[in-house]
Amino acid sequence: MPHNAQELDAARLQIHSVEQRSVDTAVCVVRCVGGIARVGQEFAGPMILDRIVRYNKEVCFLDPPHSAKVMLSGAAVRVLEEGVVITAARTGD
Repeated sequence: MPHNAQELDAARLQIHSVEQRSVDTAVCVVRCVGGIARVGQEFAGPMILDRIVRYNKEVCFLDPPHSAKVMLSGAAVRVLEEGVVITAARTGD
């Protein structure tokens, strides 16, 4: 059972900057603007959240209003740019 309403919200990350990009991966600075983003989570596109780094330390989740550097993978990383908000895909729960 979720601990609070934030757990029920779909994670939303706002792209602040794209620092590196290849055909299917991107390293971005993001701000969590809703829900809780977790490593391994799928975002619409589809993209997978592969890594979250805060203050030079790898962490497993990101919650509002915090910012972090993240690595995303998937063909949809090509559309990432400043200001874009990506939303976690719904799971079958």
